[in-house]
Amino acid sequence: MAGDFIRQLDDASMQRGRSILHRMNIDITMLFLLLVLCAGGLFILYSASGQNMGMVNRQMIYFALGFFIMIVIAQVDPRWFHMAAPWMYGAGIIALILVLLVGVGAKGAQRWLSVFGVFRFQPSEIMKLITPMMVAWYLSSKLLPPRLKVISSVLMLVFLPALLIFKQPDLGTALLVSSAGIFVLLFAGLSSKWIAIAVVTVLAVAPIMWYGVMHDYQKQRVLTFLDPESDPLGSGWNIIQSKTAIGSGGLEGKGWMQGTQSQLEFLPERHTDFIIAVYAEEHGLIGVLILLMLYLLIVMRGIYMASRGRDTFARLFAGALIVTFFIYVFVNIGMVSGILPVVGVPLPLISYGGTSIVTLMAAFGVIMSVYMHRRI
Repeated sequence: MAGDFIRQLDDASMQRGRSILHRMNIDITMLFLLLVLCAGGLFILYSASGQNMGMVNRQMIYFALGFFIMIVIAQVDPRWFHMAAPWMYGAGIIALILVLLVGVGAKGAQRWLSVFGVFRFQPSEIMKLITPMMVAWYLSSKLLPPRLKVISSVLMLVFLPALLIFKQPDLGTALLVSSAGIFVLLFAGLSSKWIAIAVVTVLAVAPIMWYGVMHDYQKQRVLTFLDPESDPLGSGWNIIQSKTAIGSGGLEGKGWMQGTQSQLEFLPERHTDFIIAVYAEEHGLIGVLILLMLYLLIVMRGIYMASRGRDTFARLFAGALIVTFFIYVFVNIGMVSGILPVVGVPLPLISYGGTSIVTLMAAFGVIMSVYMHRRI
């Protein structure tokens, strides 16, 4: 009898918890998956940072801020995003122009705006959300699948912020912003004919990009990707050490905080772009597969939630955001393992960094808003 009573209390408590989260427009499954990923990320960061608790504590603050923003955005009806899209896009373009004129520079790049000399933020990160929102807003009022005139307009909407970001220079973020906008176009039913034309155009424009647009350091990244051993002590050092760390992890890894490449500081940027190499060395192939499975579950849940949106705008916007999250994962792991050039893309919710975390959690807030407001 006592056991039955306790079980009834536990069931009632769980139901109340679900009810509270439901009223807050929070999807329990997605929340659980994100909490598991963030918690695991803190353990990985502790080792990758050389047991730097100050860095871990700051990351915890970023996570707390990110979850708070996610919950706040989840309360917003998707119709508000539809109404605000052109205004936010215009403000974002102005912010990117201000970055080029009066932005704050670091390590040869000018990517931040300073507010009263106290607070800095990176407008290009926000454009990862605003660009697909604007494209979804534009396409939601058009006949789908899109025709040439609509496609041309979308490409202008996408490549304007991408060009301004590229000028900072920040090739990685420019590619991600472009991808986020293009995915909306793909979800809108872009025909295979236009996709084939786009591929041919990119191949034709590539020489122009190489000789007339790309900076020397960006060209060097591509050359290093093709042959990292050509400069093992210079530009090839990062990728060679990264691949060495991944390979030395084997099947089961060397154990938490036992990786030689990372702990002896052979591996550069080990707490940011190359953090997956630290994880692979310490936890091996099995650990990497578990992490990839967690990412896959998040992406699958996100696609399901996006597909349940009540209108075209909501489905296009949320769908583009979750696929962009997948591209983050794919590009980071690809560049660290040597199958893609190094473009400076962090591993989502694992790499150290506040702006990236807040932006990603805001994106999940949008996805939850789309899913939970589908009934209204």
